[in-house]
Amino acid sequence: MRKPLRRTLVQITLAGAVYGAVMGSFQLDSAERGLLVLFGAIKAPLLVFATTLICLPGYFTLNTVLRLRPDFPAAAGAIIQGQAALTVALASLAPITRFAYICGLDHRQAILFNAAMFALATAVAQVVLLRQFRPLIARNPRHRLTLWAWVILYAFVGIQAGWMLRPFIGTPGKPVTFVREEPFSNAYVVIASLITGLF
Repeated sequence: MRKPLRRTLVQITLAGAVYGAVMGSFQLDSAERGLLVLFGAIKAPLLVFATTLICLPGYFTLNTVLRLRPDFPAAAGAIIQGQAALTVALASLAPITRFAYICGLDHRQAILFNAAMFALATAVAQVVLLRQFRPLIARNPRHRLTLWAWVILYAFVGIQAGWMLRPFIGTPGKPVTFVREEPFSNAYVVIASLITGLF
């Protein structure tokens, strides 16, 4: 493993852990809820790494089908740089999140606020990812297709992975757990149920 890649992976881990810890610091009114800080520090980088590892095989296959496999190492490197940008952006937003918590957000508002922070960090990551992909696209325009495929696949898997790894901020009054103690469920079914009013 080359040093730049190792350094980037460490950066993703540490920056993700910073935001995860702050995200888990919602309503620290008991020692038990303090565990959410630790859990968040573990789960935020885990979410980034797990989503990336789940998506990479499909992305590799698409590169192979489009005869772009020789460029795959460079494309994968660009993706890792985008992930680093995501977690660094999240870490830079951590003080804002903590300040919002101190200002008295309720549980629902805290969830929405964190979703907004992830959306903002994702926008930053997309800018970096596009910048990293420009030389590849200039060399072969088919890389534009693989870039969009990555963005869509990553978002789709990331939402479900985040749902499976919840709770990140916990629910006041409920026991603190690393993951929810309930059967496997689908984030998209829950979202559809919420939209249609059946849930």
